[in-house]
Amino acid sequence: MNRSVLLIGLGGFVGSVSRYWVQQYFLRYVPVGFPLGTFLVNVVGCLLIGLFLGFFERHTHVSLSWRLFLTTGFCGGFTTFSTFAYESVTLGRTGGLLLLAIYAAGSLLLGMLAAFLGFWAARFI
Repeated sequence: MNRSVLLIGLGGFVGSVSRYWVQQYFLRYVPVGFPLGTFLVNVVGCLLIGLFLGFFERHTHVSLSWRLFLTTGFCGGFTTFSTFAYESVTLGRTGGLLLLAIYAAGSLLLGMLAAFLGFWAARFI
């Protein structure tokens, strides 16, 4: 099997398990009737991918293996756009249209802002 595929898979495993732990924590300890765990994971994931990509742009010596592990693997496994879509549909179907609007707009806007801030902050690493 190709080394890159193995690294992406390992990163995806670590990211997916991390996402699960964050979601379970918020479901258990911060039950707010809002998918806060997924929301935070998406925003943090966007920040991380911005940091990673900005860092890699400045530090070109970082191997392709690390790049694939952290971005395609970890961030790909950690962020949850498919879960985001499912939860958005669920909020809409249950009549939580205000929550749906807050969740969708907040995820998009804060995610994009976090990616920008991560990319910007990587200049200082």
